[in-house]
Amino acid sequence: MSDRGDNEIRIVLVEPSHPGNIGATARAMKTMGLTSLILVRPIRFPDPQADWRAAGAVDVLDAAIIVDDLSDAIGSCGLVVGTSTRTRRVPWPQINPETLARNLADGVAGGKPVAILFGRESSGLTNAELSKCQLHLQIPASPVYPSLNLAMAVQVVTYELYKTSSKGAEGLDWDRAPATAAEIGGFIDHLQRTLEQIGFYDPTAPKQAMTRLRRLFGRIQMDETEVAMLRGVLTHVERSVKKRGADDL
Repeated sequence: MSDRGDNEIRIVLVEPSHPGNIGATARAMKTMGLTSLILVRPIRFPDPQADWRAAGAVDVLDAAIIVDDLSDAIGSCGLVVGTSTRTRRVPWPQINPETLARNLADGVAGGKPVAILFGRESSGLTNAELSKCQLHLQIPASPVYPSLNLAMAVQVVTYELYKTSSKGAEGLDWDRAPATAAEIGGFIDHLQRTLEQIGFYDPTAPKQAMTRLRRLFGRIQMDETEVAMLRGVLTHVERSVKKRGADDL
């Protein structure tokens, strides 16, 4: 967490519409020792209602970072987790808050920042936004009425994180830092271009191929060296395709 010397935990609110929820989120964060709040295209902020709901956590609001693109919030992160209550056509690795907290205490992000995404009050995160996440987080709730207010959801998740924050886990003994979201995104883009060149992937009839490949590489949590090696392989494939095309002329 941002106050315990290992992972920085970023709470990322995507297009929050009510400033009161932003203030209540700041309060929920501060009570659990978190300070890194990022707002992606907030509808109303700054706003007096946010300050009022934040109570003693106005300092968290004052330090909040506002960005126009989700990539700016998660690009340097070693792990990106998206909260969602919906099921997807292509299933994604899911986790609950308690398990996420244990995994972070065990050093799963390798010291890199961790982003936990919360979507719009009315519609949550889009499929495109969820596809940028390695894990989808669901908060167990009654099937009769599983809806949680935005700030309530943040409070549940941050509480579980706080419970494990004092255990002092040493983390995984790994020889390389985990790849960031930006590095993984660059690799996926490179992979798609290469698959198009060799005729494996048709962007006009994509179906779910790239979604499943993104899920695959997100699930295995590659380190930065592994991503660089794979991109090297793709570069060699591209060169071979170009050489073969030149030889055919």
